[in-house]
Amino acid sequence: MFTFPLLLFPFLLLFSTTTAQPYKPTDYFLLNCGGATASTDRKWDTDERSEFMPSTTTSFTSAPNNRDPSVPEIPYSTARIFITSFTYTFPVAKGPKFLRLYFYPATYSRYKADQSFFSVSSNGYSLLSNFNAFQTSSYLRTRITHSNKVPHFVKEFIIYVNHTQTINITFTPSPESYAFINGIEIVSQPEYLYYKSKKIKYIGLSSGPMIIENTCLENIYRLNVGGEKISPIHDTGMYRSWDQDDPYLFPSRTVTQVNKTPIVYTADTPKYTAPELVYATQRSMGATSENRNLTWQLPVDSGFYYNLRLHFCNIIPDYTRKYAVIFKIFISNQTAEEYADLFYWTKGTGFPVFKDYGVFVYDFDGSGRKRDLWLAMGPNDYSEQYYDAFLNGLEVFKLSMNGSLTDRDSELRPMVRPPSSPVKNKTPLYAAIIGGIGGALILMLSTLGFIVFQRVKHSGNKSSGEQKSKDNRLPSGRCRRFTIKEVKDATREFDKNCIIGRGGFGMVYKGYIDNATTTVAIKRLNALSKQGFHEFQMEIGLLSKLRHVQLVSLIGYCDDEGEMVLVYDYMSHGTLQDHLYKGNNPNLPWKRRLEICIGAAKGLDYLHTGANRAIIHRDVKSTNILLDENWVAKVADFGLSKLGPKEKGVDHVSTAVKGTFGYMDPEYYKMQQLTEKSDVYSFGVVLLEVLCSRPVIINRGVSDEEVNLAEWGRLNYRKGTLKEIVDKRISDEIAPNCLMKFGEVANSCLRMKGSKRPKMDEVVWGLEFALQLQEAAEKRGGMVGELIGGMSENQEYMFPVKGEDVSVNEEYEFEGSTGVGIQHGLVSTDSSSREGLVSETVLPR
Repeated sequence: MFTFPLLLFPFLLLFSTTTAQPYKPTDYFLLNCGGATASTDRKWDTDERSEFMPSTTTSFTSAPNNRDPSVPEIPYSTARIFITSFTYTFPVAKGPKFLRLYFYPATYSRYKADQSFFSVSSNGYSLLSNFNAFQTSSYLRTRITHSNKVPHFVKEFIIYVNHTQTINITFTPSPESYAFINGIEIVSQPEYLYYKSKKIKYIGLSSGPMIIENTCLENIYRLNVGGEKISPIHDTGMYRSWDQDDPYLFPSRTVTQVNKTPIVYTADTPKYTAPELVYATQRSMGATSENRNLTWQLPVDSGFYYNLRLHFCNIIPDYTRKYAVIFKIFISNQTAEEYADLFYWTKGTGFPVFKDYGVFVYDFDGSGRKRDLWLAMGPNDYSEQYYDAFLNGLEVFKLSMNGSLTDRDSELRPMVRPPSSPVKNKTPLYAAIIGGIGGALILMLSTLGFIVFQRVKHSGNKSSGEQKSKDNRLPSGRCRRFTIKEVKDATREFDKNCIIGRGGFGMVYKGYIDNATTTVAIKRLNALSKQGFHEFQMEIGLLSKLRHVQLVSLIGYCDDEGEMVLVYDYMSHGTLQDHLYKGNNPNLPWKRRLEICIGAAKGLDYLHTGANRAIIHRDVKSTNILLDENWVAKVADFGLSKLGPKEKGVDHVSTAVKGTFGYMDPEYYKMQQLTEKSDVYSFGVVLLEVLCSRPVIINRGVSDEEVNLAEWGRLNYRKGTLKEIVDKRISDEIAPNCLMKFGEVANSCLRMKGSKRPKMDEVVWGLEFALQLQEAAEKRGGMVGELIGGMSENQEYMFPVKGEDVSVNEEYEFEGSTGVGIQHGLVSTDSSSREGLVSETVLPR
């Protein structure tokens, strides 16, 4: 083992490139946009009057006013400017292609870089939306390069061309803006390099793995770990650029090594996979290292799936056999590999291999902002000889969602150009009308939403009567509008002694209205809350129209002086969770628990079927089931609710993943397709909470199997040992037939495929049948607990769920589960529910 001397790198480069060109692209285009044909290390063709451009165009070319001397002349000394929508067309063969777009954000004539906002699409995929190259460059400057210079950069995409035989690249300026491009590159790639190559192991998903096929990817990172930057001409024929990993390495002590032996490619890892230079250098912990992790911090856009390709090659002479070095791999605080042993994956020293891992990066607040994707590696105690971990290369790809690499859900990131002075050009109105009709419509809607929000914010400056007469945003009649004075009087100026709860929306106060004759619960939006005006409107819009004994009643709202407040009927017994394992409340008897479940199920059934369009709650959990003075269950908190599909024959709505850790439907989590069956899954988790009186996630003091309640319940149901996880306080109260029926209903709700889950009316039917079994057993005589103990662990049960037989021996669908499974790391709208949820800290000590 030895440290990699930088002086040897040029010689290693010269040696390696002799065998580093195993692939010759069948399609290859390199355009110097707006400039002449030129040669550097590669030949750049001009796009002027080329076959790739339309015969008539309103585009024009320009040179940057002051190009930094450090910026390469080609292709950054010229740019093609578009003030209307513009399309390049390239004839290509079927198969996967690299598409690289070169940008240098500078002032071109009178066109300023910070005023350029545009979108780019290709072959039906949205690649960039409301894109500003200057902002991207500024981010790279401050986050990556740490310099004062505005850097040039390349955006790389991978597009699979099916039968079109062309690649179309369309630039669409936002209203009163312009688009530009400095260079375009298209290079074919081997069919099985990134598509269909190997199965991806999805981290945190029980239903994987999957194969990437016929979708669009964006390369976010391509790193030569432990080595120098590798230029495109030293790649394996596809002109990929491999950057250093230093800017992303979390501060820690590492050892960098270089290989002495040849790299031996195989059929599983062909020569084109990565250059020899990638496998010839690596970053290691060092065999004598203390317990530290190798860690990389990788900022990415939230709300998308990512594929991480990790490149390995054992180049340390001392590591010569299996079990000598075993290490762990963590991605986003989740275990990707518990026992990584390169000698199990390869034939020995010098044999490269890569592994693909998929992960979803959550958009916690719907903003689409960047989040850090963590990759960490650490030693495993099962290593027989060396306490080490190492990595040679890393590639990170964003996967398109429903054909888009930009806006996964239109609710999240509307295409709006931030306010700035308009771009001055000869035909600004013409350009805006022709080039951005679609963008203008969205801009109008977004601006209207902003105005509405501002009116809410400043409504306190107007008199109450003036607001009521002029402001019809929110419903009236069945939903009362309170002034801020009334709300403050009801809560003694939001006295902290009046607080009775808190959630994702904000604090909940106990208050008194109408001369203290009516007790109410008042929910006040926290200014720092992840929820906001959309959730405020959704709650009012739904509850002002819905009335059901099993739904919490909204009395009114207040939107004065920038406050957003909701006023509800007061539920004197609080939340269901308060009586299961939170707080010091008396134990709930089994029969009352069962009645509460039936009531909540009826409330959800009403949401799904009681209106013209289904209403999907999207955040069913025990803290959103409230109990009144008579222990009647009422479903609450509709801030995340979503209307079901409009079209007949469509059973889902595509939308952002939102919900609460531990309760979320795995199918919705994976596909972003929300259905009523997503609520059914969450309710199945609630049923297990009621039965077991334990949190949905426990990370300390339990076995891996017990961490996730949904998996733990399904496992015990399958084994016939459900009786063993019942809350000991009620185990003597439950009749065996009632327990079996209740377990069968809960298990059917938790099936991985939504189509196999029952509807809520069937859940109601099943629970009511369970109650009948309980009452029948009680009538037959006395205590029933002794009968439970007689249930055999291996006994099979068959119970009808209104039209379908279900066996406890149905195939267990949590493939590859480690106990945490699909719920580990999910988003929560309630910050308190996420405390202490990560079972293992993988960040550096």
